[in-house]
Amino acid sequence: MNAVQSLSLVDLALATVLVLIAGALSLALRLGIGRTLLVATVRTVAQLGLIGLVLERIFDLAAAWPVALILVLMTLFAGREAAARTRHRYRFAMFDAWLAMAAVGLVVGAIVTQIVVGVTPWYNPQYIIPLVGMILGNSLNGVSLCLDRFLNHVHERRPEIELVLAFGATRREALRTPLADAVRTGLTPIIQAMAGAGIVSLPGMMTGQILSGTPPLQAVAYQIVVMFMLAAATALGTIFVAALAARRVMAPDGMLR
Repeated sequence: MNAVQSLSLVDLALATVLVLIAGALSLALRLGIGRTLLVATVRTVAQLGLIGLVLERIFDLAAAWPVALILVLMTLFAGREAAARTRHRYRFAMFDAWLAMAAVGLVVGAIVTQIVVGVTPWYNPQYIIPLVGMILGNSLNGVSLCLDRFLNHVHERRPEIELVLAFGATRREALRTPLADAVRTGLTPIIQAMAGAGIVSLPGMMTGQILSGTPPLQAVAYQIVVMFMLAAATALGTIFVAALAARRVMAPDGMLR
């Protein structure tokens, strides 16, 4: 099976036409997202181009410290993005989001790379950075949705929650419904992605491996590992950040802050 040819700058420029079509449709329909689409396009090119140059340098070094450094930076940015997407915030929201992302990246990343895939050495950037990057990227969506849903619920139904607390309910009892609803919301995207994988769409990693020349069944095996990995990471991340947020929004005396 032959791999696809390398892409040139001309090929990338031709692909830009697709974004221009989307921008033209936005202007024609007066959707008001032309500027947002432009900024997103520029950020995509700049960020991916920069990370490509950085990864080439890291691959050449083949050392543990640059891999660890870039994983820490990825985790910090993931936590920041997760907290920034929420409509309501509390004092340590960004720290809690970062803590959830770090825990998920460390636990799930270690299990997948060291036990399932068996990466050697442990810091092999060809495997560690892409796999942990997928964990953080997908967990970010689940964590941000969960945190936003939970804080919005507490904000809108504060009188109701305080009434339940006044009648003697514990923190767990008073926040059981918003916590369950928030975790369910955070898990919805990955559950839908798993349900539609192979029928509605061919997931990204599987498509990339097939394009690079990997036999389809082997690509499917890796994609199954990735889907299960993302489901576990999202579940752990949403539950963790919801538990942290619940402790932050309620004071030790049982009153909402």
